[in-house]
Amino acid sequence: MLLPEVRSFTLALTTMPIKHILVVDDSPTERHFITDLLSRHGYSVSTADNAEVAMLKIKAQPPQLILMDVVMPGLNGFHATREIARDPATRDIPIIICSSKHQETDRIWGLRQGAREYLVKPLDPDTLLQKIAALSRASV
Repeated sequence: MLLPEVRSFTLALTTMPIKHILVVDDSPTERHFITDLLSRHGYSVSTADNAEVAMLKIKAQPPQLILMDVVMPGLNGFHATREIARDPATRDIPIIICSSKHQETDRIWGLRQGAREYLVKPLDPDTLLQKIAALSRASV
């Protein structure tokens, strides 16, 4: 059972439109591209260059959405997604996996780990923004 403050925080996460997004990617170029795109569209963005840093940031200041790369040094994005999706304190934070892994089995595995969407790089800006908007509408 969740403590009342954790439960109310979790409920707040699921009832607010998405404004703050955490971008997790080891590529500085990808982080810059995504951050610039999202910032220009009014989102507040924070970044992490690996999954371990992301996990710390999520605990300190939970985002309303996570964009997660898969292939990173250390903890990979599939494993991090699974940890976030199974933790009662963070399981309601939607995750979109953004990966260069383009096989259908990769997409299925990512969704089975708890991701809400799976996008293949290079990212199409319009598709990414549409997926975020759809998740935002679903959370209000």
